[in-house]
Amino acid sequence: MIKLPEIDLALAHKYFSVNCYNRAWDLMDKQIRTEEEDEQMLQLSIASHWHWTQREDYAPTNASIGYWQTSRIYALLKRVDEARRYAELCLQVSKDGDLAPFYQAYAYEALARAESIAGNQDQVDAFLRLALQTAEQISEEGEKDMLVKDLMSL
Repeated sequence: MIKLPEIDLALAHKYFSVNCYNRAWDLMDKQIRTEEEDEQMLQLSIASHWHWTQREDYAPTNASIGYWQTSRIYALLKRVDEARRYAELCLQVSKDGDLAPFYQAYAYEALARAESIAGNQDQVDAFLRLALQTAEQISEEGEKDMLVKDLMSL
């Protein structure tokens, strides 16, 4: 029988949820990545979200952010179906969790980005409109500016 090491699982999940997210983000920021880095970026994002699900403080906000990051990574990798799927999950949890407009607007941004790589300009335009309409409800200017900048990158 394998003896499990004595570790603080709550602390481990806290560490890995944040560390994996940040390492995935570092790879997302790279202009040029190897195929190995692309795969690592995706695995880190999914691992981060899984570790979040194991935390006592896991909430719809964390789910929204996790789904959004994974959708963005799939978009970077030009994997339309997965980008769209995770963007839809992001929107669903953002709405069901009654999250702030910032999170819902970013879900629309993710959907627009997925449709952009699919070449569906009408859908891109529709999701951009929804994102901008939702952005009008964001009171924090820094959040709104960040969102608008990301929307303009489309």
